[in-house]
Amino acid sequence: MTAQQILVVFLQETGTSIAVYKNNNLLFLKKIRHNSEELSPFHSIAEQWEFRTNSVYKELIDNEINLDEIGLVIAHGGLIKPLKSGVYKVNKRMKEDLIKGALGEHASNLGGLMTDALLKYLPNAKACIADPVVVDELNDVARISGHPLFERKSIFHALNQKYIARIYARSLHKTYEEMNMVIVHMGDGGISVAAHHKGKVIDVNQGLDGEGPFAMTRTGSLPAGDLVRFCFSGKYSQEEILRLITSEGGLVAHLKTTDVDEIQSKIDNKDEHVCFIIYALAYQIAKELAAMWAVLEGKVDCIILSGEIFDMKYLTDQIISRVEKLGKIVVFGNINDLDSLAYNALMVLNGETELLEYK
Repeated sequence: MTAQQILVVFLQETGTSIAVYKNNNLLFLKKIRHNSEELSPFHSIAEQWEFRTNSVYKELIDNEINLDEIGLVIAHGGLIKPLKSGVYKVNKRMKEDLIKGALGEHASNLGGLMTDALLKYLPNAKACIADPVVVDELNDVARISGHPLFERKSIFHALNQKYIARIYARSLHKTYEEMNMVIVHMGDGGISVAAHHKGKVIDVNQGLDGEGPFAMTRTGSLPAGDLVRFCFSGKYSQEEILRLITSEGGLVAHLKTTDVDEIQSKIDNKDEHVCFIIYALAYQIAKELAAMWAVLEGKVDCIILSGEIFDMKYLTDQIISRVEKLGKIVVFGNINDLDSLAYNALMVLNGETELLEYK
């Protein structure tokens, strides 16, 4: 492949971030913000693909990006069928599943649709996605719940978790496949705590629906009986309850904010309520982390805490005080989703991994 530049597209509910890389060097970066008025005509996220694609193309042209030099355009994968970790070429079947939302609707579902649509402007490029949230490498025993009608699912921050694992292993002159790790990643909404065994995530909490510790906007696991009674109280619709669990819970419910700087300021000022909630967050993360240590039978090379919130010393210190005897602890405070995608694309361009076929 002669064209060596990489176009990265990262989707959020009200924004589209794009970046152009050559090797590990960032050449161009832009976040396109979409206001509610622009998005109001669309009845679903999937319907936004053409509007957002045109906005990306306009930015590339306005900033005189040489489209002939782009060899790969890559995006975060959406809620498609469960699959193994890797970089997948966008094909017809994937686009069909993204449009209908095989496992639900999410902004990341636009990724495959937009990378494919951009190919008409990129004569030397291929379109792909990397490590979507539905990466599934669970051990069979990890799927078992307390009733056969319910199976535990693998939906987590696969892109971030795999990227962190690889770059940390590389820093030790090892491969990801040689190591056992417990990795905690907290994003803008949820948290995932995963057991990585020799290159596979064999167990992880299902963070999309709020399983595990509470996080920025997710409730985490709730008392099952109380939740059932809450659902049948007649006061709330299904949509309202799901919103409460996934976007109105966690820190935003307890503290009315997810702004890390604001929370840190209140901790510095000895706000007792804020300190206690962050203490509780650390407590729950430590419990889940120790559970994944048990999954790996204590054979853990390192424990990694990843995400901006772990720059908060009070939180990190509380976690470390509980789990420091379990292994070496490493903190990655600032993990960039664009860098994670570019890293995967570069592995393809360098022949370190192959483009997989979605089936």
